[in-house]
Amino acid sequence: MDVSVIILNYNTCELTLNAIQSVYDSQTSFSYEIIVVDNHSTDSSVMEIRRRHPDVMLVENPKNDGFSKGNNIGIKIANGRYILLLNSDTIMGSDSLQTMTSFMDRNLSVGAAGCKIVLPDGSLDKACKRGFPTPSASFYYAFGISKLFPKVARFNQYQLGYLDPDQDYPVDCLVGAFMMVRKQAIDQVGMLDEDFFMYGEDIDWCYRIKQGGWQIHYYPYTQIVHHKGASSRRKPFKIIYEFHRAMYLFHSKHYQNKYNFVVNGLVYMGIFLKFFVSLALNRFGSVR
Repeated sequence: MDVSVIILNYNTCELTLNAIQSVYDSQTSFSYEIIVVDNHSTDSSVMEIRRRHPDVMLVENPKNDGFSKGNNIGIKIANGRYILLLNSDTIMGSDSLQTMTSFMDRNLSVGAAGCKIVLPDGSLDKACKRGFPTPSASFYYAFGISKLFPKVARFNQYQLGYLDPDQDYPVDCLVGAFMMVRKQAIDQVGMLDEDFFMYGEDIDWCYRIKQGGWQIHYYPYTQIVHHKGASSRRKPFKIIYEFHRAMYLFHSKHYQNKYNFVVNGLVYMGIFLKFFVSLALNRFGSVR
Protein backbone atom coordinates (compact mmCIF):
# COMPACT_ATOMS: atom_id res chain seq x y z
CA MET A 1 0.00 0.00 0.00
CA ASP A 2 1.40 3.39 -0.99
CA VAL A 3 -0.89 5.90 0.72
CA SER A 4 -3.33 5.68 3.60
CA VAL A 5 -5.80 8.57 3.40
CA ILE A 6 -7.22 9.35 6.83
CA ILE A 7 -10.35 11.47 7.11
CA LEU A 8 -11.74 12.42 10.51
CA ASN A 9 -15.51 12.93 10.55
CA TYR A 10 -17.66 14.68 13.11
CA ASN A 11 -21.18 15.57 11.99
CA THR A 12 -20.04 16.61 8.50
CA CYS A 13 -21.83 13.94 6.50
CA GLU A 14 -22.10 15.59 3.07
CA LEU A 15 -18.70 17.25 3.28
CA THR A 16 -17.08 13.94 4.20
CA LEU A 17 -18.85 12.10 1.39
CA ASN A 18 -17.59 14.72 -1.06
CA ALA A 19 -14.05 14.45 0.30
CA ILE A 20 -14.14 10.66 -0.08
CA GLN A 21 -15.41 10.94 -3.63
CA SER A 22 -12.61 13.36 -4.51
CA VAL A 23 -10.11 10.71 -3.42
CA TYR A 24 -11.84 8.07 -5.54
CA ASP A 25 -11.72 10.47 -8.48
CA SER A 26 -7.92 10.58 -8.25
CA GLN A 27 -5.98 9.77 -11.39
CA THR A 28 -3.03 7.92 -9.94
CA SER A 29 -0.81 4.91 -10.45
CA PHE A 30 -0.30 4.56 -6.72
CA SER A 31 -2.32 2.26 -4.48
CA TYR A 32 -4.28 3.82 -1.63
CA GLU A 33 -6.77 3.06 1.09
CA ILE A 34 -9.30 5.37 2.71
CA ILE A 35 -9.78 5.25 6.48
CA VAL A 36 -12.61 7.31 7.95
CA VAL A 37 -12.62 7.74 11.71
CA ASP A 38 -15.98 8.93 13.00
CA ASN A 39 -15.81 10.84 16.28
CA HIS A 40 -19.24 9.81 17.58
CA SER A 41 -21.32 11.82 15.09
CA THR A 42 -25.00 12.31 15.78
CA ASP A 43 -25.97 12.92 12.16
CA SER A 44 -26.36 10.27 9.42
CA SER A 45 -22.62 10.11 8.66
CA VAL A 46 -21.95 6.50 9.61
CA MET A 47 -24.99 5.12 7.82
CA GLU A 48 -24.38 7.14 4.65
CA ILE A 49 -20.66 6.39 4.45
CA ARG A 50 -21.34 2.67 4.81
CA ARG A 51 -24.09 2.85 2.19
CA ARG A 52 -22.32 4.94 -0.44
CA HIS A 53 -18.72 3.84 0.09
CA PRO A 54 -18.63 0.26 1.39
CA ASP A 55 -14.93 -0.05 0.51
CA VAL A 56 -13.96 2.64 3.00
CA MET A 57 -12.49 1.39 6.27
CA LEU A 58 -14.81 3.03 8.82
CA VAL A 59 -13.96 3.26 12.51
CA GLU A 60 -16.70 4.35 14.91
CA ASN A 61 -15.43 6.03 18.07
CA PRO A 62 -17.71 5.78 21.12
CA LYS A 63 -16.94 9.44 21.97
CA ASN A 64 -15.28 12.52 20.51
CA ASP A 65 -11.75 12.69 21.88
CA GLY A 66 -10.54 15.30 19.44
CA PHE A 67 -8.62 15.66 16.19
CA SER A 68 -5.31 14.20 17.32
CA LYS A 69 -6.64 11.06 18.96
CA GLY A 70 -9.08 10.40 16.12
CA ASN A 71 -6.34 10.62 13.49
CA ASN A 72 -3.99 8.53 15.62
CA ILE A 73 -6.58 5.74 15.63
CA GLY A 74 -6.48 5.84 11.84
CA ILE A 75 -2.66 5.93 11.74
CA LYS A 76 -2.43 2.83 13.93
CA ILE A 77 -4.39 0.71 11.45
CA ALA A 78 -2.96 2.29 8.29
CA ASN A 79 -0.92 0.18 5.89
CA GLY A 80 0.56 2.88 3.66
CA ARG A 81 4.14 4.02 3.18
CA TYR A 82 2.67 7.49 3.50
CA ILE A 83 -0.06 8.81 5.75
CA LEU A 84 -2.22 11.56 4.25
CA LEU A 85 -4.26 13.58 6.73
CA LEU A 86 -7.21 14.99 4.80
CA ASN A 87 -9.86 17.23 6.32
CA SER A 88 -13.46 16.26 5.81
CA ASP A 89 -14.18 19.74 4.40
CA THR A 90 -11.72 19.47 1.51
CA ILE A 91 -11.95 18.51 -2.15
CA MET A 92 -8.79 16.98 -3.51
CA GLY A 93 -7.56 17.66 -7.04
CA SER A 94 -7.64 14.69 -9.39
CA ASP A 95 -3.83 14.85 -9.69
CA SER A 96 -3.07 15.58 -6.02
CA LEU A 97 -2.40 12.03 -4.89
CA GLN A 98 -0.16 11.29 -7.87
CA THR A 99 1.74 14.57 -7.65
CA MET A 100 2.42 14.49 -3.93
CA THR A 101 3.29 10.79 -3.71
CA SER A 102 5.70 11.13 -6.64
CA PHE A 103 7.30 14.12 -4.95
CA MET A 104 7.79 12.19 -1.71
CA ASP A 105 9.27 9.24 -3.58
CA ARG A 106 11.80 11.53 -5.28
CA ASN A 107 12.80 13.35 -2.08
CA LEU A 108 13.73 10.84 0.58
CA SER A 109 14.82 13.50 3.10
CA VAL A 110 11.33 15.02 3.21
CA GLY A 111 9.34 13.80 6.19
CA ALA A 112 6.14 15.71 5.42
CA ALA A 113 4.81 17.68 2.47
CA GLY A 114 1.76 19.74 1.68
CA CYS A 115 0.26 21.16 -1.47
CA LYS A 116 -1.32 24.50 -2.27
CA ILE A 117 -4.65 24.93 -0.50
CA VAL A 118 -7.23 27.42 -1.71
CA LEU A 119 -10.53 28.57 -0.26
CA PRO A 120 -13.77 28.30 -2.26
CA ASP A 121 -13.29 31.85 -3.59
CA GLY A 122 -9.89 30.90 -5.00
CA SER A 123 -7.81 32.77 -2.44
CA LEU A 124 -4.93 31.09 -0.67
CA ASP A 125 -5.48 29.34 2.64
CA LYS A 126 -2.44 30.90 4.27
CA ALA A 127 -2.15 28.12 6.83
CA CYS A 128 -0.84 25.75 4.15
CA LYS A 129 2.71 27.13 4.55
CA ARG A 130 3.86 28.58 7.83
CA GLY A 131 6.79 29.32 10.07
CA PHE A 132 6.80 28.26 13.69
CA PRO A 133 4.95 30.59 16.11
CA THR A 134 7.97 31.91 17.96
CA PRO A 135 7.29 34.79 20.36
CA SER A 136 8.45 37.36 17.80
CA ALA A 137 6.53 35.74 14.92
CA SER A 138 3.40 35.58 17.06
CA PHE A 139 3.79 39.20 18.13
CA TYR A 140 4.08 40.52 14.56
CA TYR A 141 1.11 38.40 13.50
CA ALA A 142 -1.18 39.12 16.46
CA PHE A 143 -0.70 42.89 16.31
CA GLY A 144 -1.17 43.17 12.56
CA ILE A 145 2.40 44.22 11.79
CA SER A 146 2.72 41.39 9.27
CA LYS A 147 -0.23 42.86 7.33
CA LEU A 148 1.35 46.31 7.29
CA PHE A 149 4.58 44.93 5.82
CA PRO A 150 3.50 41.82 3.88
CA LYS A 151 6.73 41.52 1.88
CA VAL A 152 9.15 41.96 4.76
CA ALA A 153 10.50 38.60 5.93
CA ARG A 154 11.18 39.74 9.49
CA PHE A 155 7.54 40.68 10.05
CA ASN A 156 6.08 37.67 8.22
CA GLN A 157 7.79 34.80 9.98
CA TYR A 158 4.51 33.00 10.66
CA GLN A 159 2.43 33.10 7.45
CA LEU A 160 5.46 33.58 5.16
CA GLY A 161 3.57 36.11 3.06
CA TYR A 162 6.79 37.30 1.43
CA LEU A 163 7.24 33.93 -0.32
CA ASP A 164 5.61 33.17 -3.67
CA PRO A 165 2.73 30.70 -3.09
CA ASP A 166 3.30 29.27 -6.58
CA GLN A 167 6.89 28.19 -5.88
CA ASP A 168 8.04 25.24 -3.78
CA TYR A 169 10.43 25.48 -0.82
CA PRO A 170 11.11 24.08 2.65
CA VAL A 171 8.91 25.50 5.40
CA ASP A 172 8.55 24.98 9.12
CA CYS A 173 5.03 23.63 9.18
CA LEU A 174 2.00 22.65 7.14
CA VAL A 175 -1.68 22.39 7.97
CA GLY A 176 -3.49 19.20 8.98
CA ALA A 177 -6.15 19.78 6.31
CA PHE A 178 -3.75 18.16 3.84
CA MET A 179 -0.48 16.76 5.11
CA MET A 180 1.36 13.79 3.61
CA VAL A 181 3.74 12.27 6.14
CA ARG A 182 6.30 9.55 5.59
CA LYS A 183 5.53 6.51 7.76
CA GLN A 184 9.23 6.18 8.52
CA ALA A 185 9.19 9.69 10.05
CA ILE A 186 6.14 8.81 12.16
CA ASP A 187 7.87 5.67 13.43
CA GLN A 188 10.77 7.86 14.51
CA VAL A 189 9.07 10.88 16.12
CA GLY A 190 5.69 9.45 17.12
CA MET A 191 2.11 10.24 16.21
CA LEU A 192 0.07 13.37 16.89
CA ASP A 193 0.21 14.69 20.45
CA GLU A 194 -3.21 13.96 21.95
CA ASP A 195 -2.88 16.81 24.46
CA PHE A 196 -3.90 19.03 21.52
CA PHE A 197 -7.65 18.55 21.08
CA MET A 198 -8.37 20.33 17.79
CA TYR A 199 -5.74 23.03 17.12
CA GLY A 200 -1.94 23.17 17.11
CA GLU A 201 -1.36 19.46 16.68
CA ASP A 202 -0.15 19.93 13.10
CA ILE A 203 2.39 22.58 14.13
CA ASP A 204 3.60 20.43 17.01
CA TRP A 205 3.93 17.41 14.71
CA CYS A 206 5.93 19.36 12.14
CA TYR A 207 8.15 20.72 14.90
CA ARG A 208 8.96 17.20 16.08
CA ILE A 209 9.46 15.93 12.53
CA LYS A 210 12.00 18.71 11.87
CA GLN A 211 13.71 18.00 15.18
CA GLY A 212 14.03 14.41 13.99
CA GLY A 213 16.14 15.61 11.06
CA TRP A 214 13.46 15.52 8.35
CA GLN A 215 12.52 18.32 5.97
CA ILE A 216 9.05 19.85 5.72
CA HIS A 217 8.20 20.96 2.19
CA TYR A 218 5.55 23.09 0.53
CA TYR A 219 4.83 21.82 -3.01
CA PRO A 220 2.18 23.91 -4.81
CA TYR A 221 2.03 22.13 -8.16
CA THR A 222 -1.30 20.60 -7.28
CA GLN A 223 -4.04 22.05 -5.10
CA ILE A 224 -7.08 21.21 -3.02
CA VAL A 225 -10.10 23.29 -2.03
CA HIS A 226 -10.71 23.83 1.67
CA HIS A 227 -14.22 24.80 2.72
CA LYS A 228 -12.81 26.40 5.84
CA GLY A 229 -15.33 27.56 8.42
CA ALA A 230 -18.23 26.20 6.37
CA SER A 231 -20.38 25.50 9.42
CA SER A 232 -20.67 28.90 11.09
CA ARG A 233 -18.99 32.23 11.54
CA ARG A 234 -19.91 32.29 15.21
CA LYS A 235 -17.84 30.03 17.39
CA PRO A 236 -18.87 28.13 20.49
CA PHE A 237 -16.83 28.51 23.65
CA LYS A 238 -15.14 25.12 23.14
CA ILE A 239 -13.57 26.17 19.83
CA ILE A 240 -12.27 29.47 21.17
CA TYR A 241 -10.97 27.78 24.31
CA GLU A 242 -9.13 24.99 22.45
CA PHE A 243 -7.62 27.45 19.97
CA HIS A 244 -5.98 29.43 22.74
CA ARG A 245 -5.15 26.40 24.87
CA ALA A 246 -3.19 25.07 21.88
CA MET A 247 -1.12 28.27 21.85
CA TYR A 248 -0.31 27.76 25.51
CA LEU A 249 0.52 24.06 25.05
CA PHE A 250 2.85 24.66 22.13
CA HIS A 251 4.80 27.45 23.81
CA SER A 252 5.11 25.62 27.13
CA LYS A 253 6.21 22.41 25.37
CA HIS A 254 8.75 23.80 22.91
CA TYR A 255 9.72 27.36 23.82
CA GLN A 256 9.34 27.92 27.55
CA ASN A 257 12.83 26.61 28.34
CA LYS A 258 14.38 28.68 25.55
CA TYR A 259 13.22 32.08 26.84
CA ASN A 260 13.48 33.92 30.13
CA PHE A 261 10.60 34.45 32.52
CA VAL A 262 9.87 37.94 31.16
CA VAL A 263 9.30 36.72 27.61
CA ASN A 264 7.33 33.72 28.82
CA GLY A 265 5.20 35.92 31.04
CA LEU A 266 4.42 38.28 28.17
CA VAL A 267 3.52 35.35 25.91
CA TYR A 268 1.13 33.81 28.42
CA MET A 269 -0.39 37.18 29.22
CA GLY A 270 -0.93 37.80 25.51
CA ILE A 271 -2.66 34.43 25.08
CA PHE A 272 -4.83 35.13 28.11
CA LEU A 273 -5.88 38.58 26.88
CA LYS A 274 -6.48 37.36 23.34
CA PHE A 275 -8.71 34.59 24.68
CA PHE A 276 -10.99 37.03 26.51
CA VAL A 277 -11.04 39.48 23.59
CA SER A 278 -12.07 36.62 21.26
CA LEU A 279 -14.82 35.61 23.67
CA ALA A 280 -16.12 39.16 23.80
CA LEU A 281 -16.03 39.61 20.02
CA ASN A 282 -17.80 36.30 19.51
CA ARG A 283 -20.42 37.15 22.12
CA PHE A 284 -21.37 40.35 20.32
CA GLY A 285 -21.34 38.81 16.86
CA SER A 286 -18.11 40.27 15.55
CA VAL A 287 -15.92 38.33 13.15
CA ARG A 288 -12.57 37.29 14.55
